Amino acid sequence: MAIKDYLRERFFPHLWCPGCGHGMVLNGLLRAIDKLGMSKNEIVMVSGIGCSSRITGYVDFHTLHTIHGRALAFATGVKMARPELNLIVPMGDGDALAIGGNHFIHAARRNIDITAIVMNNRIYGMTGGQFSPLSGENIRATTAPYLTIDPSFDVVELAKAAGATFVARTTTYHIQQVSDIIGKAILHEGFSVVEVLSQCPTYFGRKNKEGDAVDMVQHFKKNTTSIGSKAKQENPDLIERGIFVQTELPEYCSEYEKMVQRAMKGQ
Repeated sequence: MAIKDYLRERFFPHLWCPGCGHGMVLNGLLRAIDKLGMSKNEIVMVSGIGCSSRITGYVDFHTLHTIHGRALAFATGVKMARPELNLIVPMGDGDALAIGGNHFIHAARRNIDITAIVMNNRIYGMTGGQFSPLSGENIRATTAPYLTIDPSFDVVELAKAAGATFVARTTTYHIQQVSDIIGKAILHEGFSVVEVLSQCPTYFGRKNKEGDAVDMVQHFKKNTTSIGSKAKQENPDLIERGIFVQTELPEYCSEYEKMVQRAMKGQ
């Protein structure tokens, strides 16, 4: 199947700014699904509100475009009702770890079989360039004209601590890795978190003088490295990418079905 067959072409051209990394993530996601040979009817994609959440409007799957921060809650409901379906939840900074942070940690704690893709561009793009829980310190934003003082969440460490059984990070520069990791995350039976460092040239890049989209993507190339590499030992400031956690633990829907069977038998 051609990649375009997974798209609702009637909704193009898309709404993302020129150079936005979210289209690159969509590309990697669709290539992963195509490589897996999955039917469109096997997939449900759920999103909340934000630039990243527009993805659900462009893909020809079963989709829900829900309310801000609640994508994982809606996805949990779908998964509990139809556990045979593959749930994919693309999220931005806010949907994942600001208003949606509570849902994120509890989905990880339950180990429910959902693939959460956190598109981390370190800014709120749709609402005007406010700083987010992923912006970090000394960042300029419309709500931080004198630079931020808030430290950022580490998505990988937070997901690990909350109990996610598949945790990975990559960037829009490493697009083949994006596709490979998302494919593995979808196949994993449990809560999967894939953080993709993504560029926002319109707000983050312009406000912080990081150049255009090409400059920002090159920044990901220069400032990230594979897990456990020699480069990381020589330069601890480099951000590691790859698969950090991949473990098998009881999945929530499977355990729920066992509980139902016990109840039916009166045990």
